Amino acid sequence: MLRLDNKVAFVTGGASGIGRAIAELYAQVGASVVIADLNSDQAVQVADEISKTHKVKALGVAVDVSKQDMVNAAIDKTVEVMGRLDVLNSNAGIQIIQDFVDFDFAAWKKLLSIHIDGCFLTAQAAMKKMIAAKTGGRIIVTGSVHSFEASKNKAAYVTAKHALLGMIRSIALEGAQYNIGANLLAPGFVKTPLVEKQIPEQAKALGISEEDVVKKIMLGRTFDGVFTTSEDIALSSLFCAAFPSLAFSGQSMILSHGWHMK
Repeated sequence: MLRLDNKVAFVTGGASGIGRAIAELYAQVGASVVIADLNSDQAVQVADEISKTHKVKALGVAVDVSKQDMVNAAIDKTVEVMGRLDVLNSNAGIQIIQDFVDFDFAAWKKLLSIHIDGCFLTAQAAMKKMIAAKTGGRIIVTGSVHSFEASKNKAAYVTAKHALLGMIRSIALEGAQYNIGANLLAPGFVKTPLVEKQIPEQAKALGISEEDVVKKIMLGRTFDGVFTTSEDIALSSLFCAAFPSLAFSGQSMILSHGWHMK
């Protein structure tokens, strides 16, 4: 298995779901991890559990990724406590289900701020540390199949995930001279609390049963009717984080059981 010994990874949304699975696997293969999450108590608790389980250094920090001061403070603390920063995993996100013509503008701005501003701010702060230390690094962003195509009632999310694809390509181009690579992971539906919350919301918005939401909307275009897992995403994130060169930089990886094959 690929290793991350002596590396430090900063994972946003790291206290639950996909973010926690990534942090757990990084720790399992030798990385020190920073659990960055809006929920401060949960971030500290998860960091403590990871440290005890995997015998690595772990730190929990409270971060609202849409707030520049909080992001910069958390990245500064990471380098102060851990000594370096090698991998950023930008994973924090939310979902809001509304049809386009009635989409609340405040909700629109909130979703885009967390996804787009959050990725920009964390990536920018991390890259500054990597460049100053001359260590290189990897920026890994959790996108979605919705980075490539749309679904009904998800205009803000689709817009944000498309934007992240452009962002990692820009980072890859500008980061190459510093040995900083960037990749986007594009999962299909992963059964996290974020997705479970969508099932009744989608059923109401589309006027169908919750069973049909899962079978026809979420998994209808897969080839086996199976959810992508957090562990699938974590393994793919590890591949990107530990890849030894920039050969794969700027690329995306679709993890969707066949949805949007290309």
